[in-house]
Amino acid sequence: MDGNYLIPANANRGKLYFGYFRGIDLAIFSIGVLITLIMLFVFQNEMQNTWLAVSTLIPAGIAGLLVCPIPYQHNILVLLQEIYRYYFVNRQTYIWKGWCGSYGDEIRKK
Repeated sequence: MDGNYLIPANANRGKLYFGYFRGIDLAIFSIGVLITLIMLFVFQNEMQNTWLAVSTLIPAGIAGLLVCPIPYQHNILVLLQEIYRYYFVNRQTYIWKGWCGSYGDEIRKK
């Protein structure tokens, strides 16, 4: 094939843990689960209160939602990073001067 070859679309999955997660994704998820476990041990006597029980599960839930894979993006965390970069970091203003703008100026000169 003369040195020409096609790279499959899933070639980068070999660099990911379990084929889906980056190191930072696993760290975020494990920290969320660890915080939830600590809160469960601290508040184990007050778990009769429904709101307290739900609030102790929130860190693991948020971490799980951030690292869950979604189509056309890696995961929700990457999607949020790309939205932030697009709207707040690399926002560019494109000034369009097409043939309409220059054509109108030429008519006014005559």
